[in-house]
Order: sequence, then structure tokens, then C-alpha cells
Amino acid sequence: MKILLAYPYCLEERIHEEDVRVPPIGLYNVAATLIEAGHDVVLANFQDKKGKMEDIRRVIAGQKPDLVGISILNANRSGGIEIARIVKQIAPRTPVVLGGVGATFLWKLLLRHFPEIDYVVVGEGDHAFAELVGLLQKGDEKGAAAVPGIARRSNGAAVCNPLPPPIDDLDALADPSRYFTFSHVVSSRGCPSNCRFCGSPKFWQRRVRFHSPSYFVDQIERLHRKGVDFFFVSDDTFTLKPKRVIDICRRMLDRGLKTSWASISRVDRVDEKMLFWMRKAGCIQISYGVEHGSPKIRRALGKHFSDEQVRRAFALTTGYGIMARAYFIYGCPGETDRTVDQTIELVRQIRPLSAIFYLLALFPGTALYEDYRKRRGLGDEIWLKNTEDILYFETDPRLSRQKVLSFGRRLRSTFYRELPGFAESVELVENPDLALLHADFLSRLGLTFTHGDYVAVKEVPAKEQTAEGLFKRALSYHPDHRAYLGLGILAQRRRDFAGSIRALAEGIEHFPNSEALHTCMGLDYMNLGDFRNALTCFVPFEGNGQVEKYIAECRKKL
Repeated sequence: MKILLAYPYCLEERIHEEDVRVPPIGLYNVAATLIEAGHDVVLANFQDKKGKMEDIRRVIAGQKPDLVGISILNANRSGGIEIARIVKQIAPRTPVVLGGVGATFLWKLLLRHFPEIDYVVVGEGDHAFAELVGLLQKGDEKGAAAVPGIARRSNGAAVCNPLPPPIDDLDALADPSRYFTFSHVVSSRGCPSNCRFCGSPKFWQRRVRFHSPSYFVDQIERLHRKGVDFFFVSDDTFTLKPKRVIDICRRMLDRGLKTSWASISRVDRVDEKMLFWMRKAGCIQISYGVEHGSPKIRRALGKHFSDEQVRRAFALTTGYGIMARAYFIYGCPGETDRTVDQTIELVRQIRPLSAIFYLLALFPGTALYEDYRKRRGLGDEIWLKNTEDILYFETDPRLSRQKVLSFGRRLRSTFYRELPGFAESVELVENPDLALLHADFLSRLGLTFTHGDYVAVKEVPAKEQTAEGLFKRALSYHPDHRAYLGLGILAQRRRDFAGSIRALAEGIEHFPNSEALHTCMGLDYMNLGDFRNALTCFVPFEGNGQVEKYIAECRKKL
């Protein structure tokens, strides 16, 4: 059977595109399961196709699938429905199956109101979808009534079969890295936490299952051989079992896997030994859901940890040369100028090097959403509106849009203004085994001010001065290519070409084959009118298109 698996576009533009631009790992898992069952599977990422219906139509018409599966979050729910509609316009008899978190929590609404949707896979879909596909291939549509986790129409009503038990042996599932290339990976399913703004507690029932370290590292190695050198470890809380995390890190080091990766944790789930091994194995960022500076509001959101635990986690993480990224939520129940002040004070205490501030939103499947429905006596029909979410402040008469948006502006501007001070105050663990990695961390951080996330943020002051200090500090730990190049470029921008040459020459002593260092130095010499020395910088890299242009210019001048 030929199957097209689609990941739709979102209704709104994303502030942080990495949140949604790639298909979820669950879709890759389902695809791998279907391939191993003998089906022909194509995975189509339509995330960037909003408003490009003809592009989607061409893909579907060109593939001529026997069945289409669509994975949805709440944010791309409308996109999924529109894609289903296109499928039915092209081939009315082609079954359309929805799955994913968004479909799981709204299966009844979707089946009641959208005839273009034939089935919904509710919950964990690996086995359920494959079994449904097998039945449809044989023409046994009635057999769907016996497949656990399948929602469908029966006598005009939307019904859902009992859910299957959770899959215990995750290693027994098909490994998608054998068939696809991707960078978002997971080593577990589920989360034990009970955050009231998150759908995970209801979706996974607060139960966590783990891949074995060997399975996970095998997958990383297989993807690395395909050219992936940066990974997002997307487990809800990667660090739940410290011994297991250390085992994974040791295996990565033993195999010589030179990769960088980011992960997600809780502030009460990290310790020094684990952070040491994570950094050694390539971890460069850990994201923490701090959520708020008010302990009272944190508790209302289901976050039960102390300010001291937040401070400790950020100090330890930064100390081991890992960027500690903080997620904060504002516009919460009980939000006032005073509670925003508490968040700002906590930001100043933990000095995050990256922070993201979100408006509190209500989504299907979350405890906050259920509270809202009960208060208002509403059903899920509110999601028939073309909207991604319900902002909490819109449901609370004590909060106005103007006031809440001003909270967000104050939070962000304070963080950006004080960020250079946070960067300059970084305290690293003194450990000779980490010297090279500390240099890498500091130069990478410096780069965020000159070429990365903060370049376009006008509110961040003294970007180049901050970067220069970080590059110099990096070199106090170990020779670092990025730091030498950064210093050379900064001096070049100031038209201090002699100073740039000095920095780059020192770098070339350590990295003699670096095309970037030589090219930057060659440009310095060209600016000084010394075309002979410039030419000596460029000639070793003759054949490179950009360098060829400089070589021709030097020879013309000479």
C-alpha cells in the first residue's frame, strides 16, 4: 500500500520556528513501522506550505497515495483539516487518518464536524495505525471496530475503541533512523510531572518508558554517519535517571561520536556528575521550564520546586559550560506588576544566557483548559474557530491585553539589557579535563552576540565588546578556532587591520589549515594595500569560488 504521511503548517507564524518546523519523531516512528510491514511510505513536511495549496495539491496528486495519514498538534489542526480536504477533492475514496496529540484530544470533534476525516488514531499510534492500514489494505473496513485506539464513525456517531496498553519494550519498535534522516531524537516516552499547562500528563498518563542506552546511541551513530552533527534530544525530561544518562554519554564518547546536542530537563533533576559527562559527550544547551518567579504562580502551574533549586541548576549547568536556557510564562492566574517583578528578580539571580518568554495559553488535554471549560460550561466546539490557542488572559477579567503585553515587553527588555552582564559573570568549574570545552563554550557564546541570536536584537547593548571579552576569555582556557576568528573579524570591523592580523596569525599557528583564518587575514592585507601578502594567504585555497575572486583581484593589483 502506498501511504503519504503529512505534517501540516501552523495557522500563525512562529516566534521560535524550531518548535514546529520539523515533523514529530512519532511520525517517523509510524513511518518506520509501516515500512517494515511492507508498505511504500512517503513523509511530506508541509510546515512551510501555508497559503500554497497548489504545492500541496501537486504533491498529493503526484504521489497518488492509497492512504494519507496526518499528524497534528493543536497549532496545525486547521492545516491538517485543509490537507484532508484537498485529499478528498483529488481522490474522494482515499482514506484520511489523523493522529498525534492534537487529534488525540479532539478526536470526537474532528469526526463529528469534518467528513473528510475517516479515522483518528488516539494516543500511541505505532501498532494501532499499522493494524488499521493492514485492514484497509484488505478492504476490511469493519475490522477497524476491533483495533485498540482507533476512533471512527459508527451509525453516524463518533466512537473510540478502548486504548491499547502502553508499549513497554520501546527497543522492539522499528528504528526510523534506518530509513530517514532527522535531528530531533528521543530516548524515552512520557513525563512524570504534572504541569497544568501541558498535555503530556493526560497523553502519557505520567508514565515514562525508556529506550535502552545502546538503542539510543546506535540511533545517534547511524544518524551521525548520515551527516547529522547536531541533535535535539526531545525527551520531556532527559535527565530522569542520572546513571542512564551517564551510560549514554560514556557510550557516545567510547564510539568517538563528535556531535553537539541540546536537551530538556527540570531544575530538580540535574547533578554535577551527570552534567560533567553530558558536557564531555557534546551537550551544549539544556532548556529548563522555570516558568515563573512567583512560587505561588509556579504551584498554580503545577511546578513544585524552589527558587534555590532554580538557582542551583543554572549555576551548575553554566559552570560546566552548558548554556542554561530558561522558559518563562507570563499572563498567568494572579499575574500582577509585583509577580512580574518576582520573575525579573529570579532572572537576575539565575543569569540565563538564553531565555524565552511565552504567554500562557490553554490547549486541549491540559488541566488549565479543563478548568476553563468547567467554569464556562463549554464543550470542545470552541475549537471549530480558526484559532491555535486560547490565551489565558482572555478568560480572566482581571487581566487586560494591554497590561499583559506590557508584562512581556518588560520581561524581554530587562533580559536583553542585562544579558551582557550575565555573559561576563559566567563562572566555570575549574577542571583541566574541561579546558578545551570551556573555550568552546565561551567562544560559542561570544558568537551569539556577533553572528547569532542576539545580533538583530537592538535592546542588547555592547554586543561587540561582550563578544570580544568572551573570545579573549575562551583563549585563556585553550586555543579555539572560533575565538581567533571572532577576534580577527571584530578588529577588522574596527578597521584595526594590524590588530586583526595579529589575532589571526596566532590562530593560524594552532590551526594552520584553516581557510577561514587565512581568508580573513588576506582581506586585512588587501585593506592595507599589501596584495603580495594577501595573495600568500589565498593561494593555498585556490579553487574555492570566493577565494578565486580575491586571488584575481590581488594579481591584478600586482
